[in-house]
Amino acid sequence: MVICKTKAEIAEMREAGRIAGHTLDVLEKNIRPGITANELDKIAEETIRSQGGTPTFKGYDPGQRGYDPKFRGYNGYPSTICISFNEEIVHGIPSKRALKEGDIIGIDIGATYKDWVGDTARTFMVGKVSDEARKLVEVTEQSLHIAIEKMRLGNYLFDISNAIADYVDKFGYGIVRDYCGHGVGHRMHEDPNVPHNRQQTRGMALRRGMVLAIEPMINLGTHQTRVKPDKWTVVTADGSLSAHFEHTIAITDGDPIVLTLPE
Repeated sequence: MVICKTKAEIAEMREAGRIAGHTLDVLEKNIRPGITANELDKIAEETIRSQGGTPTFKGYDPGQRGYDPKFRGYNGYPSTICISFNEEIVHGIPSKRALKEGDIIGIDIGATYKDWVGDTARTFMVGKVSDEARKLVEVTEQSLHIAIEKMRLGNYLFDISNAIADYVDKFGYGIVRDYCGHGVGHRMHEDPNVPHNRQQTRGMALRRGMVLAIEPMINLGTHQTRVKPDKWTVVTADGSLSAHFEHTIAITDGDPIVLTLPE
């Protein structure tokens, strides 16, 4: 069931989104060779709480999405952020692993404020990266901006999906199909699901008050994925690089409102 939000509810969601976006800004200032994923996770939690929010991911029960209950962490995700290195696509768990020159690092974060969720992600480049890595990151970020422009009354879900595909396909990259965008509200994952790859059927019409997280995950090689033995971290099936960007966006009578901007 799709839950559309009122203007007042969207305003409250904007504060949750602001906290999440602000936290990514703080993390960006700390991205450097040598810092560990655990250190970034600690900074993220401290920042969210200092802003009056709580970390959405920490303690999140993946059973809510129908995941296999045998998965590690079924009783709660252990960290504030998901941090994914290079060929890792999404859901990487922070550890003692240190960032190094040339890495690309995807950080996905959620902040809850007054029981509303803001969900956002960016891919950061650590120092000097390869030309192909930089291009992948730039294309992935631009594909998100292109998709947001399609989030207007009169369009359908497939207009969002196909806008991403129309742009990304020109570069020969793989668009992840196993994980997609979603509704956001009091829960991090609500209906509807929003694929990022090309769709043949138009799907649901976009409605006033819909709030969607759009998060293209784009691979340098194949679109296919696999899950590492920790049962959380998703990687490219061929070991190629992956990039990930995400915003939470509200559909209005006019322009879409990006709720996860830092200010």
